[in-house]
Amino acid sequence: MNSKTNPIFVALDTPDLATASSIATRVAPYVGGLKVGLEFVSANGPEGVRTLVKTGRPVFLDVKLHDIPNTVAGAMKALAPLGAAIINVHASGGAAMMRAAVEAAASVQPRPKVLAVTVLTSLEAADLSAMGVSGSPMEQVVRLAKLTKEAGIDGVVCSPLEIEAVRAACGPDFLIVTPGVRPAGGSLDDQRRVMTPQRALAAGADILVIGRPITGAADPAEAARAIAADLGF
Repeated sequence: MNSKTNPIFVALDTPDLATASSIATRVAPYVGGLKVGLEFVSANGPEGVRTLVKTGRPVFLDVKLHDIPNTVAGAMKALAPLGAAIINVHASGGAAMMRAAVEAAASVQPRPKVLAVTVLTSLEAADLSAMGVSGSPMEQVVRLAKLTKEAGIDGVVCSPLEIEAVRAACGPDFLIVTPGVRPAGGSLDDQRRVMTPQRALAAGADILVIGRPITGAADPAEAARAIAADLGF
């Protein structure tokens, strides 16, 4: 990522279009992009996505597609024309599914970047063990990251704790997006594997997804400005 590009993508985790649009407008001068998830997309559909795209900030559709290859390809073909810069899938869907997603995303040019979620930041080793996954979250993230690269995916979503290992395994041009970013002293909420914005950026993250520390603040614009300033943007 260009070192002069603001790495902060604010997570607009709300079903309300007016609220999302208001926050997006207020924080736009201090962030590099906007992230919306299933909650927003389910409530507002394609028109909601197009509304945020019109703000001029890159939009990350955090929809985590996970189904058989044909179904994911169909969903990607429906989402890609909406104008989002990034769309993601679940790496655990397998290589064939990820390849289908990338091929479908190419139905529009320039195609959106396609990322794969490795291990959710709400999960710990005990959670993986309960699901029958052997090894630590770190080992599973790196295993899936290698698979995503082989499948032609542009990068991954992983917790800050795995950034350096993924970078070592997948190289300098592999896009690393990290949620689980919390300013020092901030509430962890439902995140478990977290890091401060400064440390995550220093570790090699390209994009920092930051939600409640900004959107839950009394003044979201000031919260975004302060975090950006701490990072030198």
